[in-house]
Parts: sequence; C-alpha cells; structure tokens
Amino acid sequence: MPKASVKRLIKCEKDDLIKLVLDIEKYPEFVPFCYDAKIHDTEEEENIIKIIADLTIGKAPFKASYKSDVRYNKSEDSIFVTNIEGPLNHLENRWFFKTINESTEISFDINFEIENKFLNIVMEKSFQYGLNKIADSFQERANNLFKDK
Repeated sequence: MPKASVKRLIKCEKDDLIKLVLDIEKYPEFVPFCYDAKIHDTEEEENIIKIIADLTIGKAPFKASYKSDVRYNKSEDSIFVTNIEGPLNHLENRWFFKTINESTEISFDINFEIENKFLNIVMEKSFQYGLNKIADSFQERANNLFKDK
C-alpha cells in the first residue's frame, strides 16, 4: 500500500492554514493533479467539522473521482480524511498543524490502495514526489494568500 509523509514550516497563522486546507472546492485552482472538487455536505458539531466531498485527481490518461469523509478536530488541530467510495480500496490521510513562533508546521501523512493493482505499483514508485509537489502547492498558495497579514 503506497504511503508517504511530508512536513513543512509555513510562515502564516495556523487558523489560516487550516481554512486553506478545508477550502476543498478551491483545490483545482492550485493543487497539481486535481481536476475537480465538490463539497456535498458540511456539518458542525461541538468540536468537529464534518465535510463530505468529491475530488477528481490523476494524471492523464488516468483520472478518477472519489468521495471522502473529512473531519476537522478543532481541539487537536488535525484533519482526518477517509474514502467513502470510488476507485480506492483504502485512503487515510492526516493533517496536523502546530504553531512554531510566527509560522505553522504542517505534517501530512497519507496511505492508500487503488483497486487497480498495476496502478498501485506505479504510484508506489512516484508517490513521494507527487506528495512533495502537492505540499509545495499548499505552501505557495499560503504564501500568496497570507504574506501581507
């Protein structure tokens, strides 16, 4: 099962970075390999925000959509994502946010399994590279949005 992790220190406020990650419908504007995003439902409980969303991701000619359950835990400053349906047998990703001086450290861990075994093998070979590209895109977006704050 492909797994990867990345950590970044981004010069912006933790709450701004969390809002950026939760603004899923904007992903196609800046996240590589993301073609479409749609939020179906958002619920807010005492300490948790639950979002049901679709993402269409891939690299031509391989594109696929999947539905995810996204949960933001306010007290832990974490986001936990699991797949609900789509071409993934398994998806878990976790975002952790921690304030360090005037910056925010993000940790992003992901593991997944695609139904297509051949694609799983291909993804294992290149996934850390792809995750780094995605992390770069979030860092660049945060720098562009929050540099004057």
